[in-house]
Amino acid sequence: MTALGRPQFLLQFSEVLVKWRRFFNLLAAQQGKSGMDALEQKLELEQLKVRCAYRTGFDFEYVIYIMSPRTIDLLDWNSLINDRTSISNLLVIPNVETGQLEPLLRKFTVEEEKQMKRMLQRVDILAKHAVENGVRLMVDAEQTYFQPAISRLTLEMQRIFNREKPIIFNTYQCYLKEAYDNVSVDVELSRREGWYFGAKLVRGAYMYQERSRAEEIGYEDPINPDYEATNRMYHKCLEFVLEEIDHNRKANVMVASHNEDTVKFTLEKMNQMGLSPTENKVYFGQLLGMCDQISFPLGQAGFPVYKYVPYGPVNEVIPYLSRRALENRGFMKGSQRERSLLWKELKRRLLNGQILYKPVY
Repeated sequence: MTALGRPQFLLQFSEVLVKWRRFFNLLAAQQGKSGMDALEQKLELEQLKVRCAYRTGFDFEYVIYIMSPRTIDLLDWNSLINDRTSISNLLVIPNVETGQLEPLLRKFTVEEEKQMKRMLQRVDILAKHAVENGVRLMVDAEQTYFQPAISRLTLEMQRIFNREKPIIFNTYQCYLKEAYDNVSVDVELSRREGWYFGAKLVRGAYMYQERSRAEEIGYEDPINPDYEATNRMYHKCLEFVLEEIDHNRKANVMVASHNEDTVKFTLEKMNQMGLSPTENKVYFGQLLGMCDQISFPLGQAGFPVYKYVPYGPVNEVIPYLSRRALENRGFMKGSQRERSLLWKELKRRLLNGQILYKPVY
């Protein structure tokens, strides 16, 4: 999504969402009052009434009700892409001391407003094109200071476009401490509202950058403490989504991993739950030319397998590939094994006379 417009917009969007979360958590912590009562007392605004409906134990869903039969979400998708609606009027932040809703730190200029609208409209065009052509649109994950906005916008698209089948997929980075909470909250919302949940599970790609920023600014490191903890988080999230698929068949998951243990874990769980590969509820994805010893057997067994191709200038693609290696430390080990298997197969064919050499003229 950062490629479709100015990342600064996503940064400001994320700031709004984080402040709303803190505000609701503060209200929930007030003794002797429900979040609803405290919120109504805090926000006595003309023609606006805010209702807090808690999801799971730790999180919330907030809905702003206009005093009419019509209701809109705080980040209502149609309002966001409507040229007649001002984004700066939609993105408001609660002042904890006064209880008043305030706009972002500064008003957007006319040009900034247009840039943001164009970004969201491009995303809307892509989503509609995916629906028309019957393909899935997977929204990639970014750094944590962009991700709240990306996740929320993707969620809003899922609520609109995933009514008949899973078209829009959100990406969950399992090296984050809050990964399971994010997955479980979104699954719960999809259950209540009746749309198809789509997830792509990855380990994550910005570990050193995230830790460096957390140390520099002075907030808690959002990354799991070690690689083993990330593996446990990945499998915990994956098992949760698989159970959701098993219960109502309205969820899909892309297992985007080069880790053989993760693939084996997925296959074992699917077998236990009786999930058939032909149902096309679980997909696997790896880089083209890497971990083929995983991809090809899966494909031959009837599982949906995707090989994706990063492209672009060498100086941009190489860092991308290096991040893929960092997100999975077993990656290089897997490459060595793959090379060993290829060499073994080459020798077998040579010894069996299956490779014929022809003169080149």
